[in-house]
Amino acid sequence: MEDIETLRRILKQNHTIAVVGLSAQWFRPSFFAAKYLQEHGYRIIPVNPAYPEILGEKCYPSVRDVPEKIDVVDIFRKPADAPPIVEEAIAVGARVVWMQIGVIHQEAAKRARDAGLDVVMDRCMKIEHGRLFGGLGFFGVYTGVISSKRPRWLPF
Repeated sequence: MEDIETLRRILKQNHTIAVVGLSAQWFRPSFFAAKYLQEHGYRIIPVNPAYPEILGEKCYPSVRDVPEKIDVVDIFRKPADAPPIVEEAIAVGARVVWMQIGVIHQEAAKRARDAGLDVVMDRCMKIEHGRLFGGLGFFGVYTGVISSKRPRWLPF
C-alpha cells in the first residue's frame, strides 16, 4: 500500500510513532527523521535499549514495553530484524508498520498485512511527509529562508 492516497491517509490519521532503532546521535538518519516528525506534531516514542532518553522522550527497550497506544511502528533496523519487530507491532495493536529506506522484508510485510496492518516498505516517513504536505523545498529540505538572492554555490 504505497499509493499517494494511502500514504497521505497514514500520515494524517496516525500521530503516535514508535521509532525502533532511533539513535541519539544527531547526524544519524533516524534522529533527523524523528526530529522532523516531532517538529511537525507527531508523538515520537524512541525504542532503543542503548539510551535512557532521545529527543526529550523516554526510551523503551522494545515495542512491547511502551505503555501507551502506538499507531505506527517505524523500523530503522536492518531487514533481518524486521520479523520480530512486526510481531511486536501486531501484539501491541499498532495500525501501521513502516519500514524505512533500505528495509525490505517481504515475509514480514505479508505477516503484518495478514494481521490487518497497513505496511509501507522502503520509504522514509520524513521524505513522504515533506513530499505530500509541502515540507520539501528546492534542495530537498524546507529551510525557512526566503531570499531573492541566488546562492553563490549554485551552478547556474
